[in-house]
Amino acid sequence: MGAEKKVYTLEEVYDVTKFLEDHPGGDEVLLSSTGKDATDDFDNVGHSTSARAMMDEYYVGDFDKAFIPAKTAKYTPPKQPHYNPDKTSDFIIKLLQFLVPLLILGLAFVVRTYTKSPTT
Repeated sequence: MGAEKKVYTLEEVYDVTKFLEDHPGGDEVLLSSTGKDATDDFDNVGHSTSARAMMDEYYVGDFDKAFIPAKTAKYTPPKQPHYNPDKTSDFIIKLLQFLVPLLILGLAFVVRTYTKSPTT
C-alpha cells in the first residue's frame, strides 16, 4: 500500500494502514481523512462503541500542538489595472457609446423621411 496512512484526531494519532482493506465504509473514507484532523469526520458518521474500541489497536501517540502553524491572514491578491486588450482609451470608448446610437437614430430618421411617400 505504500506509505503509512495516519489519521489525526484533536490530540491523538492513529495509523490506519492495516485497516484500509477491512474498513466497512471502504478505504476511500480513510484516505480522504489522512494527514488532517479527522475528529469531525469520525464523529459525524456515528460509529458504534465497538468501532471506538478498535481505535486503541491503531493508536500511535499524541499529537504535539506546538507544530501546528499559527493561522495567517487570508491572502488577497494585489489590485490589477483594468485590462483593455485593444489599448483603446476610455474616452474614445465612451464617445463611441454615445455617438453610435445617435448616428443610427439619425440614419433611421433620414431613411424614413426620404422613403416616405408624399401625401396629396
